[in-house]
Amino acid sequence: MRPSTGGALLGLVVLLLAGGLVLVGDHRFPLPRALPGPPQDARQVVVAMGDSSISGEGAGDYEAGTDGEDGNWCHRSPNASIHELAMPTIDRAINLACSGAPSPQVGLGDVEQYTEPSQAQRLARIATTDRVVAVVVASGANDEPAFSHVLDDCVQAWISNTRSCAANVGKDWQRRVNAMVPKLIRALTDIRTVMRNAGYRSTDYELVVQSYAAPISPKIATGLQDLSGCPIRSEDLRWVRDKAVPVLTEGVRAAAAKAGVRFLDLSAAGIGHEACSNPDPRKEWFSRLTVRWTDLEKDDRATHALQASFHPNALGHKEFGACLGEFLNTEDQAAKCLAGPDGNLHAAATVGPT
Repeated sequence: MRPSTGGALLGLVVLLLAGGLVLVGDHRFPLPRALPGPPQDARQVVVAMGDSSISGEGAGDYEAGTDGEDGNWCHRSPNASIHELAMPTIDRAINLACSGAPSPQVGLGDVEQYTEPSQAQRLARIATTDRVVAVVVASGANDEPAFSHVLDDCVQAWISNTRSCAANVGKDWQRRVNAMVPKLIRALTDIRTVMRNAGYRSTDYELVVQSYAAPISPKIATGLQDLSGCPIRSEDLRWVRDKAVPVLTEGVRAAAAKAGVRFLDLSAAGIGHEACSNPDPRKEWFSRLTVRWTDLEKDDRATHALQASFHPNALGHKEFGACLGEFLNTEDQAAKCLAGPDGNLHAAATVGPT
């Protein structure tokens, strides 16, 4: 999601040189051809691309240079889900995602996001020096759906007691999502092109697109449906969970199918752990309405003081990363992150809407 302007693949990895395979648990990644491409002894990396839902917005401790310095508000966090895969022999996780990025900036479009150029162009350089075994993408919400702006509208509707954001946006939501789909397909196609030009076959690496988790729900703990937590009307909370996120999920699923890439459904990943769902925020996986008060003191930072609101927090990213890691360790084309008996998220195989 775009920032709000107003808020474990456990397993042994063995390099089988004779067979030319990388073994991750039970999942085998064929090595790319020697040339062109990275050297055979290049480090193995996974790469995250997309927007704030994967950059680490809301998870804190942002990387130097992405927390407003020189206008860069990409907010990449060492706590982001790509760093929580528990793939011990992967040498490095590389995060190219940028908060607020639209699909054209994720692909090869001539679009800058917070001073940064095309993420796919940066992937091209990485793919020739490192051995990319997986690329994980989260994108689309910042195209026509403008999901973060919708959440802003929901807050404003609560504050001003005006028409609900569901009423304002609801009738146009499906059209917005439909308009997003070709842009996401194009970005995913661009990533395939970049990898092919770097000497990779499509079977040499995994390309996964993940959808978005609902950050809020109508089940709000007593006393938190206000500026202290989630100032959003009940009808809008219900619409976001029951309509907006499911429709957005199906749009991302359609793009994944058309582009021929793997799909990870996060739409139900946060159930029971949404913002304001518990009196104890340490049990939630999403940030509440969040204000960085020190930013309000500076003109060049004040408009970003609420940027982390209603995004997965560090605990949420840890759970999403664990589920993603499980998914990468399977042959499933699609899966859904659901809570297991242990209370943690796991990748449940699914082939269609649920």
